[in-house]
Parts: sequence; C-alpha cells; structure tokens
Amino acid sequence: MTAVPERTWQPDYPLDLAGLLAPLRRGKGDPTLRFDPPAGTCWRAATTEGGPATMALRRSSDGTVHATAWGPGAQIMLDGLPALLGAHDDDSGFVAHHPLVAEARRRMPGLRLGTSGRVWDVLLPAVLEQKVTGVEARRSFRELCRRFGTPAPGPAGEMGLRVPPTPDAVRAIPDWEWHRAGVDSARRRALLAAAAVAHRLERAVTLGGSGGRELLRRVPGIGVWTAAEVAQRAWGDPDAVSVGDFHIPSVVGWALVGRPLDDAGMLAVLAPYAPQRQRAVRYVEASGFSRPRFGPRYAAKDYRAI
Repeated sequence: MTAVPERTWQPDYPLDLAGLLAPLRRGKGDPTLRFDPPAGTCWRAATTEGGPATMALRRSSDGTVHATAWGPGAQIMLDGLPALLGAHDDDSGFVAHHPLVAEARRRMPGLRLGTSGRVWDVLLPAVLEQKVTGVEARRSFRELCRRFGTPAPGPAGEMGLRVPPTPDAVRAIPDWEWHRAGVDSARRRALLAAAAVAHRLERAVTLGGSGGRELLRRVPGIGVWTAAEVAQRAWGDPDAVSVGDFHIPSVVGWALVGRPLDDAGMLAVLAPYAPQRQRAVRYVEASGFSRPRFGPRYAAKDYRAI
C-alpha cells in the first residue's frame, strides 16, 4: 500500500485557519472547500501543475497544523501549505488609520493574507462572479464543478468534494451546457480565452503585484476587478483592491467615513494604506461591519431561463 503524504507545520504566529481560507470559499455549498467543525478539519480540492489533489487540514491545541494529501498533486499542495496559511505575508509598515481597522486588527491577530499559488482555480470562479449576484455565480460554479470537474482524490471524493474543471475541460464544454449552468456569453468567452492561455497565466504568481495583475488583464474579458480578485487569493496581494465591485466601495465608505462612496472615493479614503490597501479592506470585511440598507437588493437573473 502506498503511503499517504503528510506534513506537520508549526506557524510562529497566531493562526486563524478558517479566516485564512475564507476568501477561497465560494459560499457554503462550495464543492471544492469544506469545513468539518466537529472534526476540526478543513478539506480542500484543487488542480495543480502535477494533477488533481486534495488536502485535509486540522490544527492541534498547540497550534500545530497537520496536513494529509491525496492525488497526483498531493506533494505540491503540501509544499505550498505555509504560503496557503499566510507564512509569506508581510504586514510590516501597515498602520491602521481608522478606528474600525485598528480594532479589527487588535481582535484578529491571526488574520493574514494566504497564497494559493495557483491562478486557474481562483480565476474560474472570479470570472463567473462578473456582473451577477453571488447566488448566481456560486450556483454556476457548483454546476460546472459537479459536471465537468472530477471527484476529489482520497476520502473527500466520497464526501462529494470536487476538483474544479481544468482549462482543457472548460474548453470542451458544449455551448448548451454553458447555458444550462447559467453562464452568459460574455463570461463564457472570457473563460474560454483564459483557458486557452492558462499555462501562461500561472506566471502571474511569480510576477506578483501590479505586474501579475497586468498579465491577467491581457486576456479579453479580464478587467481590473477580476485581476484583483485573483491576485488577492493566488499570491496574497496586499494592495489589490477590487475596483468595480458592487458592494465594497459602499461598505468601506460606511465603515470608515460614515457615508457611501464610489470607486474614486474609496480609493481616496484607502490612499494612506498604500501599498497595503487590500489589507485594510480585508480588516473591514472581517470586522463584521454591516452597512445600512435603504432599498431592495439586486434581483438575481437566471440565465438558464433565457
């Protein structure tokens, strides 16, 4: 019997396992990431350059992280464990210019920016989230994973976890299946364009920062917002603000200056935090602050019915 690869890692900082991995989770029904609170285990399925893989993470009482992995890409996932859990994150020089940010930072010393190390797995759901509600995007992501992804290697496969569709699998999806998954033509074109050059886009992780984001934006259909969403997750970019987001400018505005803002206003308020503006946004999001609601929410549009 082949031994299952394992790794034990001891961080030298407070670790918020669920908080670190939360940005990678696309809703409670995400088929690629699952938290099992009773067992204290997090399961994550992903593609890697070596093939599909699953990793199970659990933290012991002394803070040690125990990881077990399965599949052709198992060792790659284990090698990337420290980066995934924020070991490469550097918040030196970060100053909280607003009381809410300062309080969030005080309460959550374990909140760091993790690095998945892979563009494709975060690019796919990011494109699906373009200009639609979260409900629509998460539904499309679930359906594409379940129909065109593969069962997660190891015991997670029996639990229903799925590895996201590979670039080749996405390029092979028939037109009518895109419609069935609720993906309109604009997002479909963007995903097909990205899938055609997916191997080149992985270099964005090495470039990092604005260079990595610029590489992603060379793909038709990938703009500032999508590139920032990928950068935040793939290489833990501390300055990649999601300009163009439907909610974030308003939330940041209400949280930091007590009024709604547009993108320009948000960037002006966040300017003192450069080059760690996204870190400030992350603290706002993690603080639990909720903006006032004065009107009806944006109604979801089901593209499957069109």
